[in-house]
Amino acid sequence: MARHHRRRERPAPNLKRRRSQREPRPRFLLYCEGKNTEPAYFKAIKRACASTLIAVEVTPGVGVPHTIAERAVQRARAEGLVRGSRRSKDSFEEHDQVWAVFDRDEHPRFDEAIALCDRHGVLVGRSNPCFELWLILHERDHDRFEHRDEMQAILERLRPEYDKDGGKTPDCDDLVSRVQHAERRADVLLRRRRESGHPYGNPSTTVGHLTREIREADESARR
Repeated sequence: MARHHRRRERPAPNLKRRRSQREPRPRFLLYCEGKNTEPAYFKAIKRACASTLIAVEVTPGVGVPHTIAERAVQRARAEGLVRGSRRSKDSFEEHDQVWAVFDRDEHPRFDEAIALCDRHGVLVGRSNPCFELWLILHERDHDRFEHRDEMQAILERLRPEYDKDGGKTPDCDDLVSRVQHAERRADVLLRRRRESGHPYGNPSTTVGHLTREIREADESARR
């Protein structure tokens, strides 16, 4: 008697598109003024946080916060990231961040530059008096009013390889290994300046807000 093998039925394919479990990685588009120190530092951050997308646009010779803010806003507008933009963003672009990184120093229109960025959703990594304060905070506390030249001299004493006149940068890879210490020290300075009624006062820096955002994005991407 012939056996009849029952044909096994395959389950019907699930045509419903599976939802991606991958969290979109934000891009960090940074506009800064320095031609040596700032780019070297953010390249070190990029190496340390390899799962993030970081692009640094340098505007050497400008040195004016308002000009840097304008260029950052222009980029944010082109990317459709400014508030009220008509350009539609996909799910990845919604996570992008544009940052303007500049110093107080003796530059005019510093407060206006911050206000311009705030109006358009561009984030600000500001330092008063200069970016070197942020680097010093990787090494130690510093809560004393200083002019730019003295702040650079302090960094030279802390990091002998740094030469502000010779264009040499500090060992940024070594500094970045202590970035969380710098973030905490910068937070203390910002709180003290707010309590004194001078939120943009000397010394203060918000670059730690930027590095924290980058680190958290990197940690999220690695999970």
